[in-house]
Amino acid sequence: MDAPEPDTPFAAVSAQTTRVGRIYQAYLDKSTPFITYRWVGTGILTLAFALRIVFAQGWYIVAYSLGIYLLNLFLAFLTPKFDPSLEQDEGMEAGESSLPTKEDSEFRPFVRRLPEFKFWYSATKAIAIGFACSWSEIFNLPVFWPVLVVYWLILFCLTMRRQIQHMIKYRYVPFTVGKTRYSKNSS
Repeated sequence: MDAPEPDTPFAAVSAQTTRVGRIYQAYLDKSTPFITYRWVGTGILTLAFALRIVFAQGWYIVAYSLGIYLLNLFLAFLTPKFDPSLEQDEGMEAGESSLPTKEDSEFRPFVRRLPEFKFWYSATKAIAIGFACSWSEIFNLPVFWPVLVVYWLILFCLTMRRQIQHMIKYRYVPFTVGKTRYSKNSS
């Protein structure tokens, strides 16, 4: 196939979408250090979605699907990138331990499977899509919503219990709250 001529409408549309994509990416890059503001915006969007569901009294399947997706993202956010249980099994075969056992052992920081920015970005996109779906009657399926709420709560409790047991067993903390921070000027 030959490349489209620069004067064709397709080339003009392609150039505009590329330009818009670059501008969008530039704004995303600029928002990276503003963690609190990003999450406050996502919280406001979540509140708007929740109010839409409550006042419209419908779109429970959309809300349930969004809840399952957000739970999946949250679990990926809490999980280490390199699973210590798999590394321990491989280390057992080789006769070595993957966790440091002495003070002079190598320090390995906690690396998430899903970084914070990607977690925020995916969650915000999902909430925005769910909010948009809540305005279309095609997604308003009749369901008995208390069953969905109870099922989601059971799923949340079971998966979080398993995740917390995994954290305790392999001694990692996915949050930096309460950890010691050292400054550059420690004299």
